[in-house]
Amino acid sequence: MPTIPSSSAQAAREALAGRLKEIRRDAGLTGGDLAVRCGWHKAKSSRIENAKTTPSDADIRAWCAACGADDQAADIIAANRAVESMYVQWRRVHKQKTLRHLQEGLVPLYERTKLHRVYSSDVIPGLLQTEGYVTAALASVAWLRDLPDDIPEAVAARLARARVLREGDHRFVMVIEENVLRHQMGDEETMAGQLGHLLSVMSLPSVSLGIIPFKSRRLLWPVETFNVYDDEQVSVELLTASVTVTAPGEVRDYLKLFAELQKRAVYGAQARSLIAAAIEALG
Repeated sequence: MPTIPSSSAQAAREALAGRLKEIRRDAGLTGGDLAVRCGWHKAKSSRIENAKTTPSDADIRAWCAACGADDQAADIIAANRAVESMYVQWRRVHKQKTLRHLQEGLVPLYERTKLHRVYSSDVIPGLLQTEGYVTAALASVAWLRDLPDDIPEAVAARLARARVLREGDHRFVMVIEENVLRHQMGDEETMAGQLGHLLSVMSLPSVSLGIIPFKSRRLLWPVETFNVYDDEQVSVELLTASVTVTAPGEVRDYLKLFAELQKRAVYGAQARSLIAAAIEALG
């Protein structure tokens, strides 16, 4: 996935406007024809197509219905709603919230999610992190983004939200790359403790942890770490921003990829063997 520029909200508006324009053209309609069918002035069609006016949910439904494309309305509405929130720069977020606030802010989402899927290509998933690992990871974030030092509070907040692993009827399906086990976060003792914790947490009835071995045949190159909350929302973390995906068609793409990644992973005794090898490699 390429890095999305800071002007992505406007770019997304333009892309959505272009999609509506294509639907109209595919239906063989002019802007005037569409306006008549929708019962509005033709200038409104032009403003929407040129991203000058943001369409409402009702506008999109009327547009798609007029063009015989009702099946596309749900995706377009979801994309339209997500324009402002789909790309959030970390530096802008941290002007308003500390690291601790960000950890606490995820709790409601975690609590209402019944099936939480995680793919990680670079780091141990947050819900499975130990105190030492979290401390080292958040220290790196604070350094990169020049943040105030509230790391102890942020660590406590992240560890506290991990209670969802043991509470309620949540399920967690996690797939990580084998190299995640070898990326040393903190010192050897910290990393050994983290890997040992993985061996322990794998026994929880709510957790399924799969590891994609180095030697696994690739269907696709490793992508950015992402979280899927039920079948409704995907969160992708980039170096400088967080991307939220809610359009049903795009969410389905992530679910399709995740299902394939699950097939490439090993579980149970084979996964434990990879973790044990990583511990041994620490010396």
